[in-house]
Amino acid sequence: MWKAYRDLFRGLSDVLDEQLSSDSGLSGSEYAVLVELSHAPDRVLRARDLCAVLGWDPSRLSHLVTRMQRRDLVTREECAEDARGAMVRLTDTGRRAVDDAAPEHSEAIRRYFFEPLSSDEQDTLAVLLHRLLRNLEHDES
Repeated sequence: MWKAYRDLFRGLSDVLDEQLSSDSGLSGSEYAVLVELSHAPDRVLRARDLCAVLGWDPSRLSHLVTRMQRRDLVTREECAEDARGAMVRLTDTGRRAVDDAAPEHSEAIRRYFFEPLSSDEQDTLAVLLHRLLRNLEHDES
């Protein structure tokens, strides 16, 4: 069962990353950043908060933001509250990129993750996944 989960996670990540790349030119990591920023107030988040929500270390985000800045997807700004902090802002180009990528990406998620399961199976899987997540949260406390 563990191997099946591990293989599914890897395979699903690979197929969704490939779909994003071929349809929109975005990597899965870039898309994740753009989605979070698109839902943030004023399309801006503090870098450390973005790291926290994505579960990334600051170095990973910093390198990715540098590459995304070159493509005008995001900008990096100084934090008004803390000179050591950095803010990451979604540009208009980034907003268009995430908006353009979302429909095909959502369709791929539906096709590869939801369609193979009946409604009852989806409900059962949701219960199990939430239980496993709660177990992780309990251990982190």
